[in-house]
Amino acid sequence: MSFFDKVKQGASDAAKKAQQTVEITKLKSQISGKEKDMEQLFHNIGASVYRAHQAGGSDESEEEVAGFLRQLDEMQTEIDLLEERIKNIRYEKSCSCGKVVPLDARFCPDCGAQLGEEPKPETTIGEIRVICSHCLTENELNSKFCLTCGSGLSSTSSHEDGYDEQGR
Repeated sequence: MSFFDKVKQGASDAAKKAQQTVEITKLKSQISGKEKDMEQLFHNIGASVYRAHQAGGSDESEEEVAGFLRQLDEMQTEIDLLEERIKNIRYEKSCSCGKVVPLDARFCPDCGAQLGEEPKPETTIGEIRVICSHCLTENELNSKFCLTCGSGLSSTSSHEDGYDEQGR
């Protein structure tokens, strides 16, 4: 790889990292807004319970609190989805023990549990990739060996034109 190719690759990597950072910041901002809304709902629940206590009954309060709880559940689900999107951007996944691990990890480093295969996020839009003829893994254009199986990526490979059998 020539000096200019290395500089070009470094600039490309920096641009990708900057884009990821912007996306993650936007998602974290959305999470923060939802958490503030949840705090307001917690306050409303407390106020509703206290009003019912002062009035001497809890029948009216139960319906109101149940509505607030449904809203809280919906917001927590939305937060969970946003956090999952952040993990996908960072190429991470979670183990059942709660440990966050790289997306390509097959075993948890904390508990040793085997991790399921996660679908690889689509990151190849507008990029030229080299497809390994042995395992069909996408590799960087200037890769000489496959990231997954270690096979050489020679110029005689039928998948090396950046497309697989389906023309993707």
